[in-house]
Amino acid sequence: MPEALAGAYHRCRDLHRRHGRSYYLATRLLPAWKRPHVHALYGFARHADEIVDRLDGATPAERARRLRGWAQRFRTGLRGEPVDDPLLPAVLHTVGVFGLDPADFDAFLDSMAMDLTVGRYADYPALLSYMEGSAAVIGTMMLPILGPADPAAAREPARQLGLAFQLTNFLRDVGEDLARDRVYLPQDDLARFGVSDADLYAAAAGRATPEIKRLLAFEIARARRHYAAALPGIAMLPGASRACVKAAYLVYGAILDEIERLDHDVFARRAVVPAPRRAALLARGLLAR
Repeated sequence: MPEALAGAYHRCRDLHRRHGRSYYLATRLLPAWKRPHVHALYGFARHADEIVDRLDGATPAERARRLRGWAQRFRTGLRGEPVDDPLLPAVLHTVGVFGLDPADFDAFLDSMAMDLTVGRYADYPALLSYMEGSAAVIGTMMLPILGPADPAAAREPARQLGLAFQLTNFLRDVGEDLARDRVYLPQDDLARFGVSDADLYAAAAGRATPEIKRLLAFEIARARRHYAAALPGIAMLPGASRACVKAAYLVYGAILDEIERLDHDVFARRAVVPAPRRAALLARGLLAR
């Protein structure tokens, strides 16, 4: 492998190891030759996310220009032209090896751009439209790497798993998202439970109110419906892929359990799956092989 390409894969793996701990550990259950390709997709998503979310004093317009420039370099690479970038060579190589659909990457980049202009979603269909690009397409990007026997049948469960994972992140990170003036809980759900944006900001400086706790319980039930819709897809995967996805499914789902254990107060403390339980869940995933 050329040095530049190997270096790009190494950088993607480092991003994955540092920022996606549970997912990275689940990836260790895949055959060694597949892992770099998963790291490449994670690196792509993480780098785009950092362009949008990095709190370095850049204005939204400046971050938008950075995102457009990076997206343009990616599309230049898709046309077979040389690309000077520390991680895109790995992403482009993975796209070529597995014949990944560039439209999925376009949808993802479009959702990242939305984060620079959209901070609220009127209802769940509106949020789903954003999540289609930011999460569901990650599931469909992964499918060729995971290798289901029937990709068409596995596609919808893969989309649902992406949605489940992202909604879990939203519920865990309500306070962190407020720091960027974003609320990924539908506004009509807030109204249903008597919660305002001001209530969320007040909770971020203190503790969750009973109304916020009921709102989060409602959203947890919604996330679990996505997990249930994703579950049949795990059985469609070959052994090692099944172990990887089952482990990720269990560990991410356990974050919802931790939110409940905290009495739905995601402001008081970050919901983290304790290391012993995470290890046990990863072992259960391995048994799925």
